[in-house]
Amino acid sequence: FLSSCRPGMYQLDIVLKKGNNLAIRDRGGTSDPYVKFKIAGKEIFRSKTIHKNLNPVWDEKVSLLVESLREPLYVKVFDYDFGLQDDFMGSAYLHLESLEHQRTLDVTLDLKDPHYPNHDLGSLELAVTLIPKEGDFREATMLMRRSWKRSSKVITALCVWVCVFVTLQYQSLRLSDVHRKAQLWRGIVSIRLIEARHLQPMDANGLSDPYVKFRMGDQKYRSKTIPKTLNPQWREQFDFHLYDEQGGFIDITIWDKDVGKKDDFMGRCQVDLSVLSKECTHRLDLPLEEGEGTLVLLVTLTASAAVSIADLSVNILDDPHERKEILHRYSLLRSFHNIKDVGLVQVKVIRAEGLMAADVTGKSDPFCVVELSNDRLQTHTVYKNLNPEWNKVFTFNVKDIHSVLEVTVYDEDRDRSADFLGKVAIPLLNIQNGERKAYALKSKELTGPTKGVIFLEIDVIYNVVKAGMRTLIPIEQKYIEDEPRVSKQLLLQNFNRVRRCIMLLINVGCYINSCFEWESPQRSICAFLLFVLVVWNFELYMVPLVLLMLLAWNYILIALGKDTRHGDVVSSDSERKGFMNKLYAIQDVCISVQNALDEVASCGERIKNTFNWTVPFLSWLSIVALCAATLAVYFIPLRYIVLAWGVNKFTKKLRDPYSIDNNELLDFLSRVPSDVQVVGIPYNIHPYCKLPQYCNSDNCMYLDLAKFQNDVISDVKS
Repeated sequence: FLSSCRPGMYQLDIVLKKGNNLAIRDRGGTSDPYVKFKIAGKEIFRSKTIHKNLNPVWDEKVSLLVESLREPLYVKVFDYDFGLQDDFMGSAYLHLESLEHQRTLDVTLDLKDPHYPNHDLGSLELAVTLIPKEGDFREATMLMRRSWKRSSKVITALCVWVCVFVTLQYQSLRLSDVHRKAQLWRGIVSIRLIEARHLQPMDANGLSDPYVKFRMGDQKYRSKTIPKTLNPQWREQFDFHLYDEQGGFIDITIWDKDVGKKDDFMGRCQVDLSVLSKECTHRLDLPLEEGEGTLVLLVTLTASAAVSIADLSVNILDDPHERKEILHRYSLLRSFHNIKDVGLVQVKVIRAEGLMAADVTGKSDPFCVVELSNDRLQTHTVYKNLNPEWNKVFTFNVKDIHSVLEVTVYDEDRDRSADFLGKVAIPLLNIQNGERKAYALKSKELTGPTKGVIFLEIDVIYNVVKAGMRTLIPIEQKYIEDEPRVSKQLLLQNFNRVRRCIMLLINVGCYINSCFEWESPQRSICAFLLFVLVVWNFELYMVPLVLLMLLAWNYILIALGKDTRHGDVVSSDSERKGFMNKLYAIQDVCISVQNALDEVASCGERIKNTFNWTVPFLSWLSIVALCAATLAVYFIPLRYIVLAWGVNKFTKKLRDPYSIDNNELLDFLSRVPSDVQVVGIPYNIHPYCKLPQYCNSDNCMYLDLAKFQNDVISDVKS
């Protein structure tokens, strides 16, 4: 009886042969078609892309495990547009219930657009075989019902329930195994974007602002933009995951960045990984198609890192022999073996409680995504549950010990993207090994809590020497970053952060100035003696020594429980402000930023105008001062000059209590006009000179401003 209760599984073998007369979606009168298969809203297959062809031939075979024949196979065709949203080319349904078992059928699917059903979008040719696997679950269910009716004994009922349990567990294990294999990558493609040569000019100035986009399946990466050049040098490195042992294709496009309008296409190229040998670096000089120039890459294919998904019962760190081998692999004795392999992190995703209801039924279909830098794995979906149990173990290789582990819970939706339910971010250095802990879920920006908690147990094993060496290497960038958007709240927050830093420097300056002003005689005497002692005995090694003492002092404060770090954390303002208050706050920020930019720009322009003789008198004065400074530094040791300056500053208030404190350098620069002032007051226009007899240079300082303004007004009127 139990043998007849095996799950109803079907093996669906599909050969995607070719397409006929597909729709045109590109400007050149062709398309770049690929095909997707979906069952029950889940994508189960994606074909390769055939470029520039309306009658593509794929000849790709895929084998699927199907639980029920009631759900049709949904076939969709798209036109691949790298960097843009792919264009829809048509869809069709294949009803599995109409297929004969154990027989290969040739099927032609006519593609249609649901919004324009009368349009002819071509057809697809398939070969389909449906094979029952391990019995029919519906027949087993009927058999259980009949057995229940025929027998009233307790043992029969018990067998029925055991059969149902075994069936569900068997199905879960089979599907979980398929899900696990679909996620694990079998290698890593390391790409170094070096440079491009002789690109096509796209801007009016005969130059371009190029950047590069890479795409390999669903993985994407975008380089930084190099402005105003036709021979850009990027020197960027990133990794893609290789899921197919036979290799794959990397699609590369180059774009010209244009502000305020659509970026210009500059060319494309492709890398076929199947022709590259593994475990060695290849230099590729790729000529651009549909454009001009050459792109230079370094590509390396390496074996897979130690990445795995397992059930909670299969845990490598719980095995003493496995744990001993891992500890030996990351011991100090192997610090210089495989420098990139810094360590290993194991994450046990146990369960979640009290999740937010995302469906209209008051339930959710939660699954959990675990991310470490660009590595991403996910659990299976637990349907109709707000307290799901996953009991999965994820293992990642650690490439940077400063990475942050992100665990995000989503609600699965069949026909649209998953809904966000909550997220936690845990720095690897803050993890306590072996501690099972409940983490409160937070919002996407991690600024506030959301509903629910998730239970995790995390272990991190790493080599300290490798981690320290990796700290001195550029941080790994995300494959693709969201475009920055203007946010009033973020602008206000960043302005307050900068203002806090500036206020700290101002407070330090005020404290030092108070010592010069003798506001507290005891403090000024101590500061004066310390200044003389440090200047007289100063050596270069004292600079890192002071920083070391500062670190040690703060560590002692933390050890004594006097932690002052919490006062530096930026907290989100939860107080709800009215519209006018927000408007005034933004206005204050804009005015402050405007004034700060004016001060910085004016200071730089005044220094420039000093050296380009905008005001000859001030330039001659600076020559005299620089000559005196050169002679003083040449003949007098710098230690004595600094000591004399300090003694003068400390004794100035004692010698003249009513003197006004000033900075001679800033006072000098305040006399030099900025570029705005030079435009507003033209120093080199002699027709408006009031005292021409005293004007002995090209830059006149005696201007008749009233006459100049009247002439300007008359010119504007005319």
